[in-house]
Amino acid sequence: MTAGPTRGTPSVLELPGASEDLRVRLAEGLSAVNALIEQRVDHDDPFIAQAGSHLTAAGGKRFRPLLTLLASELGSGASPQVVAAAAGVELTHLASLYHDDVMDEADVRRGAPSANALFGNSTAILVGDLLFGTASDIVADLGPEAVKIQAQTFVRLCSGQIRDDRPAPEGADPLEYHLGVLADKTGVLIATAARYGAMFGGCDAATVEVMREYGERLGMAFQLADDLIDIGSDADESGKTPGTDLREGKRTLPVLHVLASTDPADDRLKELLAGDLTSDVLLGEALTLLRAHPGMELARAHTEAVARQAQDVLGSLPDSDARDALHALATGVVTRVG
Repeated sequence: MTAGPTRGTPSVLELPGASEDLRVRLAEGLSAVNALIEQRVDHDDPFIAQAGSHLTAAGGKRFRPLLTLLASELGSGASPQVVAAAAGVELTHLASLYHDDVMDEADVRRGAPSANALFGNSTAILVGDLLFGTASDIVADLGPEAVKIQAQTFVRLCSGQIRDDRPAPEGADPLEYHLGVLADKTGVLIATAARYGAMFGGCDAATVEVMREYGERLGMAFQLADDLIDIGSDADESGKTPGTDLREGKRTLPVLHVLASTDPADDRLKELLAGDLTSDVLLGEALTLLRAHPGMELARAHTEAVARQAQDVLGSLPDSDARDALHALATGVVTRVG
């Protein structure tokens, strides 16, 4: 991991591993994905159309559909099926964000008021359901295997979110439990994005499996990096409010390292982490102590190791612009600052 930090989720279009020809093809593919998403979230009822398109209009890097398009370049490249698969993955992601914001009582998403803040919790949940249904409708046209993958992905995504909202069961290793949650709530959809790209790009079964495994590890690294950003970056640098996870009482990897410590010097930080951090003063103290704790470096090293594991999976693929871009993407995911 030698690349310098980048702000925001890295776009494949910005990575040094992508040639100019590859960038052009990906940009064209992404334009087609966006057009399909806009078409499918439109609705005869103006209110439903507005609520359904709220997050698509707010922007975003389209990380998952770009990964689908990039994975397809290992085969024959973007096709109408690849574009449809990419749109289905992105709509699944967007639907989950509507539900996330209700669960987190979020007021802002992508720099704009969240759907629940604008339309209320009930509408936000139903719009999320509508988008899940729309994603499934798109995927249904891709055949029974794609439908099965979509259903399995949805089950894991939801189970990960449910478990993320609960502490590790008694007797379970908190660290292993946490990593399992991340694999389900984030890793699986990114794995599906990469898997679909290879499938509908005409790749052989071995390459499809490589991309599924790469995507899952990439997704894990993505979420682990997000958790570090929540603690380590300031608002001006990352564009996000630091300490959101701490305020909500989430036990991310750095926090788990602190809680496992037996060093009496960590008692004050452990006391803060076990308490109510809705106070800005207490949250600030916890952030200061946590940023200086060895647990941050342990978590950062683990994050980089997972990204390297994703890169290692690519070793069986032949040299290509797409493989170089996939390798660079794993680095970009863990060196970003926002």
